[in-house]
Amino acid sequence: MRFENKTVVVTGGGNGIGRATALRFAQEGARVVVGDIDAENAARVTQEIRDAGLTALAMSVDVTARDSVAAMIAGTVAAFGRVDVMCAIAGIAGEAAFVEMTDAQWDRVLAVNLKGVFLCGQLAARQMIAQGSGGSIVNMASTNGLVGEQELAHYNASKFGVVGLTLTMAIELARHNIRVNAVCPGLIRTRLTAELVADPTASAEYLKKIPLGRFAQPEEVAGAFVFLASDDASFVTGTTLVVDGGQLTI
Repeated sequence: MRFENKTVVVTGGGNGIGRATALRFAQEGARVVVGDIDAENAARVTQEIRDAGLTALAMSVDVTARDSVAAMIAGTVAAFGRVDVMCAIAGIAGEAAFVEMTDAQWDRVLAVNLKGVFLCGQLAARQMIAQGSGGSIVNMASTNGLVGEQELAHYNASKFGVVGLTLTMAIELARHNIRVNAVCPGLIRTRLTAELVADPTASAEYLKKIPLGRFAQPEEVAGAFVFLASDDASFVTGTTLVVDGGQLTI
């Protein structure tokens, strides 16, 4: 129960890694705010948590819009009095050749994956500073924020941006006892990767890159978010924790 009496906000909490992370925090005693642009999915995950006798609140949020993120933070404080942890997990992906990529494709991925992390981090940090008792922010980056991959220029750029943003946030927020880290997953079994995972030829080829020889489950990434947010990582800030089965070693 490392998060008893703590309030944790998880964006992208309605599916995949966000859902697994919200459930894990709740299991460790947190009051969890499940934020998602899909209100129905946020409500479904919130009900899962409540059915287990734990505490959660569903919030509809568009992480690309400052007013929407501000409303989520305000709603969290109104319900639970504070924000102790922000997990900025909401993200999207999509393939497009660099020379064919449209402005709309570029802008949308950067808005969700990078601007969304900026807005969630900034507004959560302001609340944490006002509370005066520190906090933890954990951002969703990717192995694509450390190495490139073809037909993902917008996604790669957004995730490299998250890594750089995380480092800067860690430096500036340390004086307020707010730790900031990022998780860099490899290929995880989520709806974003379902097409590749379901293709026997494509998945077999991709698995050649992963020494552990399998794709990860969302729960395995959730553990990284919970660790970095916990007091077990009390002297960890400005780091990127890679969860990729060894892929970047090859």
